[in-house]
Amino acid sequence: MRAVDTNVLVRLVTRDDAKQVKGAESFVAAGAWISHVVLVETLWVLESVYELDAAQRATAVDMLLNHANLTLQDPDVVTAALAHFRRKPSLGFSDCLILAIARKAGHLPLGTFDRDLGKVDGVQRL
Repeated sequence: MRAVDTNVLVRLVTRDDAKQVKGAESFVAAGAWISHVVLVETLWVLESVYELDAAQRATAVDMLLNHANLTLQDPDVVTAALAHFRRKPSLGFSDCLILAIARKAGHLPLGTFDRDLGKVDGVQRL
């Protein structure tokens, strides 16, 4: 299966450049894979460049999870991270994903200096 880069996902979500949207849709029509890194980069762009709020970014992740032609790396981990992000958006999606990856791998506690993340079950504030 082919993979996509951040800018392809941004086009699919924002639909802000008709020519690039058409190219992105054409590329993913046969199926495409999204890595965790690309997903996190995409959410960073959606927040910092497009100024989407937490609820809008969560909707974008949900859309990607349910897209007929896209496969996310470890979709169960992304689903768990999304659920945690929806409950506590102040953590940020990337921290929720880091914790979900560590939890699935059985590598807890997750050590952090982050005050908010340090309050979450499975995390140890240093």
